[in-house]
Amino acid sequence: MRGRREPQVSMLAFIDLETRIPPEHPLRLIKAVADKALAQLSPEFDRMYADVGRPSIPPERLLKASLLISLYSVRSERGFCEQLDYNLLFRWFLGMNLMESSFDPTVFTKNRERLLKHRVGQALFDEVVLEADRRGLLSDEHFTVDGTLIEAAASLKSFKP
Repeated sequence: MRGRREPQVSMLAFIDLETRIPPEHPLRLIKAVADKALAQLSPEFDRMYADVGRPSIPPERLLKASLLISLYSVRSERGFCEQLDYNLLFRWFLGMNLMESSFDPTVFTKNRERLLKHRVGQALFDEVVLEADRRGLLSDEHFTVDGTLIEAAASLKSFKP
């Protein structure tokens, strides 16, 4: 029997993002490693942020968003914020529920730039690599790329001779 599209839109849905991500998805392991590294950086975050003022985007989310941008080759922060609006995998990785709005691209960019000035991004990356090495997840297999064939994700306007 031919199935038909149901025109009735569900007004209320109970979705657990944890169950929507396959157990064997590689991002699960990366999330666990990143969360462990971020927990170790928590005292550093406490020192970086004031106790008063407007709340920022949590630094853990900013750094994990940076991981996603790199892992999924998202070309811009604005594009990432757009994808975050509908990508369940990204929302799950960042610990966001479905009702939370995506980041404002300008606020996201400014917060991320400010955070990366403190070098905690490098500290996170270093810790993730160390943990991956401890778990035997790294490979010493040689990998070569012909850079002339790769198009840069850069604006010609930013080119400085």
